[in-house]
Amino acid sequence: MSGLNVNVRDLIKIHHTGKIEVQALRGLNLEISAGELVSIIGPSGSGKSSLLNIIGGLDKATAGAVTVGDQIVTNLSVRQLVDFRRKMVGHIFQNLNLIPTLTAQENVEFSLVASGVKRNKRKERVQELLKTVGLETRAQHRPEELSGGEQQRIAIASAIANDAPVILADEPTGELDTANARLIAEYLLKINKDLGKTIIMVTHDPSIARISNRILRIEDGIIKTALTPSEAIGQEKTVSYVDQIKERIMEINTQLTQIDSDFRTDKINGDEYVQKRQNLKQIRDSLKEECSRMGVIPPT
Repeated sequence: MSGLNVNVRDLIKIHHTGKIEVQALRGLNLEISAGELVSIIGPSGSGKSSLLNIIGGLDKATAGAVTVGDQIVTNLSVRQLVDFRRKMVGHIFQNLNLIPTLTAQENVEFSLVASGVKRNKRKERVQELLKTVGLETRAQHRPEELSGGEQQRIAIASAIANDAPVILADEPTGELDTANARLIAEYLLKINKDLGKTIIMVTHDPSIARISNRILRIEDGIIKTALTPSEAIGQEKTVSYVDQIKERIMEINTQLTQIDSDFRTDKINGDEYVQKRQNLKQIRDSLKEECSRMGVIPPT
């Protein structure tokens, strides 16, 4: 099935952890055309994965609407969402989600079993999919016998097994070295071009994002900028990903200082002060964690 349009209107997502409330998405709007490949970039905690999970029916929105094709995903019941996920969306995750005791062939076939595809049709389809990702000779190998790049290619084959029109990829190259990351990006581009799938990919890697038709930057739960690949190249030359994270941490520090001042001068009440401060501190903490993962000392 060819790709479908994806439309997001005024999307809000609030996460609750005990008494703490964090607004991950703040009225986000987005339009993606059928067959388009779009990358979503932005710092940790900016709402990238929340957006992908709501589009894919894995999570519920607090408010707003998501439409995939002619289906309003945000209006679907729990049972309808199960059917939507099975038929309309293929998911590719950073952590792969492969079953370790099954072979590559069996992992791909598992998606088809769940959809009730007959055995003879399954075998034919699995061979077709393994060929698409260049792993027909590795069909009988279990995940532990495959490289990281090969495992991710099996995950891609599983995601497109049911011929879903929309593919959602959440950091599909996050755990891979540069060579394998580039290979995975090329396979995603191939699926987009040859099969006409709509692909929405979250990535922290600007070089991977450049395979897309458009690159959207999310900050604080809204889309701040939309870039073409060539514009992204220009930005990357002047501002590295690490520098962007550091800059955002310093912005949050400034915002926290301003909130303290607003509270002292009675511009905001106590509840508002606590809520805003908790939200900003949580975002800042996640950005500092990302710096630590990259071996960089974050600004204080």
